[in-house]
Amino acid sequence: MSDDADRLPQFVIAGAPKAGTTALHAALATHPGLSLSPVKEPKYYLTDGRPPPRSGQRGPGDAHSAREWVWRREDYLRLFDGAPPGTVRGESTPFYLHDRAAQRRLVADVPDVRVIAVVRDPVDRAWSNWVHLRADGLEPEADFARAVELEESRVVAGWAPFWHYRGLGRYGEQLRDLYALLPRSQVLLLRYRQLVDTPRETLDRVSDFLGVEPGVAHTVAPENVKPYVPDTPRYRALARVARAGAALGAYAPPEVWRQVSRPLLAALHAGRAPRPPLPVDVRRAVLAPLLPDVALLEELTGESFEDWRRDTGRGDFRSRRPTQA
Repeated sequence: MSDDADRLPQFVIAGAPKAGTTALHAALATHPGLSLSPVKEPKYYLTDGRPPPRSGQRGPGDAHSAREWVWRREDYLRLFDGAPPGTVRGESTPFYLHDRAAQRRLVADVPDVRVIAVVRDPVDRAWSNWVHLRADGLEPEADFARAVELEESRVVAGWAPFWHYRGLGRYGEQLRDLYALLPRSQVLLLRYRQLVDTPRETLDRVSDFLGVEPGVAHTVAPENVKPYVPDTPRYRALARVARAGAALGAYAPPEVWRQVSRPLLAALHAGRAPRPPLPVDVRRAVLAPLLPDVALLEELTGESFEDWRRDTGRGDFRSRRPTQA
């Protein structure tokens, strides 16, 4: 156990990106018995105490994003200094589930850490991931299926993890490796659909897992749902500016580029349109290499994920109305 134990998180929301982790973080922050870091996704355990290397920042916007990572230990510990006595400290960095080195660093630093892993239909997750990057003008490939095909070459070229459309959804392998480091009693596996369909019951499960009073945390409006922006000449022109600006943003403080980019993002998002359904043939093609991992996840958990094998997904926060407030 680290000498800094009383300044470290006691739990983390560790996965997966675009699986409702932002909404869960915001909901847990409403509980007076929990103290969430004021910086969401500090990404500390993705680092080894040094700045993230440029070799892993080759994708559009990656170098700018990396400037926001909290890699200095004292800066990370300071995130929890404001936690009221007796509260349970936590942070959310969904990439911790995907990054095996992060898993090992986290467990070595906080052996009794409790990990919340949120998983989502891996094709829906990848589709939402692509929509997110397109909405911000960063994803240059206008065809989702082609962007997924490019994943392996992008990984080799050093694009950051958020571009790993299929890789981030290999939950079976990720959980297998996490279970090798932690007792299963310290891991809570949630499904995205539970956060959407039964939020009260799900928040009570999380509260029980974290040892705080159930029935207190409540949902808040989701903030991280990006609009679908179709490919048009106007979009392509704005996106080129966004990618160029993000590249320059690698050399400016993150808050400066965020401020400067707001009008550009607003212009990009002004072209929003209803998100089209994912064609069945595309869904099948993206899913096929992931089927063995889905089977592994079922073997590890004893749960059925048969709904992920269907030809249609389950939508997102905007397209599905929660059955409970």
